[in-house]
Amino acid sequence: MAKTPVTIFVCVSCRRSLGDAEESFDQPGRGLADTLKARLADGGQTSVTVTPVECLAVCKRPCTVALAGADKWTYLIGDLDPETHAEEIVAAALSFAASENGIVPWRERPASFRKGVIARVPPISASEAVKS
Repeated sequence: MAKTPVTIFVCVSCRRSLGDAEESFDQPGRGLADTLKARLADGGQTSVTVTPVECLAVCKRPCTVALAGADKWTYLIGDLDPETHAEEIVAAALSFAASENGIVPWRERPASFRKGVIARVPPISASEAVKS
């Protein structure tokens, strides 16, 4: 199946605590966005783009990304580590791009995505509603 264009939105405003002091934090999304862009470019991937965004409103679960594409379910994933999960994020994004509707089978999702799912949002084009 051909890959359809998708976007990895990366929250760059999330703060990760680095200690007890209030000003002791980093913003891991900034580095993650750069790392993902580089890995996708190195792999010649053109079906996935990375877009830094100011806030995904999941401040208690940094680092957070959203996978989105036309006519696909959108996934919001938190608790990601830029140093250890970048390859998993790229792999998940490529599987997401290759899927028909954005739903990647549970067994094919990386562990960080299985544990970090915050939400799965249906596409705007969803035509079936659950009947009560």
